[in-house]
Amino acid sequence: MTNLEEALTRELLRTNRSGAYSCSTIVDCNTSKYHGMLVVPIPGLDNENHVLLSSLDATVVQHGAEFNLGLHRYQGNNYSPNGHKYIREFDCGKVPTTLYRVGGVVLKKEVVFRHYEDCILIRYTLVDAHSATKLRLRPFLAFRSVREFTHENSVASRDYHDVDNGICTCMYAGYPELYMQFSKKNNFVFMPDWYRAMEYPKDQERGYSSNEDLYVPGYFEMDIKKGESVVFAASTSEVKTRSLKTLFDKEVEERSPRDNFFHCLVNAAHQFHNRTKKDERYIFAGYPWFKCRARDTFISLPGLTLAIEEQHYFELVMKTAEHGLREFMEGKPNTVKIYEIEQPDVPLWAIWAIQQYAKEAGDEKCIKMYGKLVRDIIGFIIDGRHPNLTLEENGLLRTDGKDKAVTWMNSTVNGHPVIPRTGFIVEFNVLWYNALKFAAKLATYDNSVEEVSLLEERAEKARKSFNDTFLNEYGYLYDYVDDNVSDLSVRPNMIFAVALDYSPLDRSHQKSVLDICTRELLTPKGLRSLSPKSNGYNPMYVGSQSERDHAYHQGTAWPWLGGFYMEACLKLYKQTRLSFIERQMIGYEDEMLINCLGTIPEMSDGNPPFRARGAMSFAMNVAEILRTLKMLEKYTYK
Repeated sequence: MTNLEEALTRELLRTNRSGAYSCSTIVDCNTSKYHGMLVVPIPGLDNENHVLLSSLDATVVQHGAEFNLGLHRYQGNNYSPNGHKYIREFDCGKVPTTLYRVGGVVLKKEVVFRHYEDCILIRYTLVDAHSATKLRLRPFLAFRSVREFTHENSVASRDYHDVDNGICTCMYAGYPELYMQFSKKNNFVFMPDWYRAMEYPKDQERGYSSNEDLYVPGYFEMDIKKGESVVFAASTSEVKTRSLKTLFDKEVEERSPRDNFFHCLVNAAHQFHNRTKKDERYIFAGYPWFKCRARDTFISLPGLTLAIEEQHYFELVMKTAEHGLREFMEGKPNTVKIYEIEQPDVPLWAIWAIQQYAKEAGDEKCIKMYGKLVRDIIGFIIDGRHPNLTLEENGLLRTDGKDKAVTWMNSTVNGHPVIPRTGFIVEFNVLWYNALKFAAKLATYDNSVEEVSLLEERAEKARKSFNDTFLNEYGYLYDYVDDNVSDLSVRPNMIFAVALDYSPLDRSHQKSVLDICTRELLTPKGLRSLSPKSNGYNPMYVGSQSERDHAYHQGTAWPWLGGFYMEACLKLYKQTRLSFIERQMIGYEDEMLINCLGTIPEMSDGNPPFRARGAMSFAMNVAEILRTLKMLEKYTYK
């Protein structure tokens, strides 16, 4: 904790399951414009999150001497006031807890984010002190989008008004008021000032501007006795201060412990939950900048729910997602907040997610819940009603991705896809074959002999064409085939042809594909998005936005792909690969200790030391690791 080189790479994320979050480093020094103590969506302004309260500095005052426990980085790599040197212990087993020692003073700080409320709670407890002690708290306000920076200006309002045990203020029109209150009476000293030229190194690394000024309206001060606890609340609505201590205890009780790998993953899974005021349920694709995306939702849903015995939440999210899918298929405006639902592989991934549900809930319940949806999706595709998905004479699906990215490899530069995957795309057609076979299986329960026969006939036609189109003489699969162009790049998308329940490949070809993925794509952090032997390999996700966009799918390693890889291993080799897969999981567990604690980042560099990159917490990665653990459990106890 006292070594900034080590501490500043470790982040801590808290979410409220309604779109808001709180995030910083474990020493409470913000290193990114996305960091903040209270970051909330403001639908009335835009579709972004906004940092209201950037940080809160605590100062211990004894005998007139001040000991500031805060930490900020200013321009020129200058840190002040170096409060991290007072940290003696840090623990985040249940709630993040920091223990500070200043001479004979020991102060404990605990933090929770209220579920479904835009309210952060911090409890300060004076564990030990040998003389009269004051606690001073100084809020740093931003009131800006996470995509922007704030700077000293004359427009920002300095007005505030008193509320119960605190104040309420709002810097700009259109923003909600920020309430800052305490569980005990205190004195607010109005001393407005701007703290200038704060610097965020993570934004520097990404080639962005990285300096901002933060507004401090003054400070709160109160006496605190040995053994006494004071709870601070920052919220977009006024709280009842008498209930703050009880409320804090209640929130702590609801938290699940993060005392092992699995519990950390469960905790991380819950952080992606999102419930709106309409009671719609979503899965966020990741933090801090992703919203709910259709493809990510369906890929991550089984792992984030079924793998941790939360079938009910699967059904709640699928209810919202089905509504969005049906609106799209019927050509109606989208009323649910799921983005990219028009992407051509989204309905195929929806069927895959339902297939995983059938394994847990049983085929009969699956038919009752989603049988009609599966049938309607298949019919929607066969009838050619999708604007960018065509069923060709050979039984395979074709899509146009020349001018717009249409697969999960979706990076673009200057409006054009970096990887223009177009024509017959390998994972689309694996998913299509799998969907036809699964639909045929469900149809057998209805004694629909004719429907089963037609589906099986289509599946067989797709299987033969798949082998003719994608299999090559080198033992792996083309990534995409468009007219006379067959993409020879060795990419991980072919792993789905082995991992999915219904594979169009025979066993020998499945083994060949898996072997090549093992030799050329496997890393301790998942599968590379491109083989080092392929042209364009660029494994380091660094530099400017354009440089990173070019590297995004050109060799970076993705844990969620590793989940399908491990499923393929178990499918082909069963118990003989258990120890190998358990060793592979160690690489993911290590990731939880060196980046955002207790969760899995978006991706890693494709070359050693496989440094984490991108979003600090990524739903598909957490989901597929959980799903792998569930599969391991089944094979272990078979």
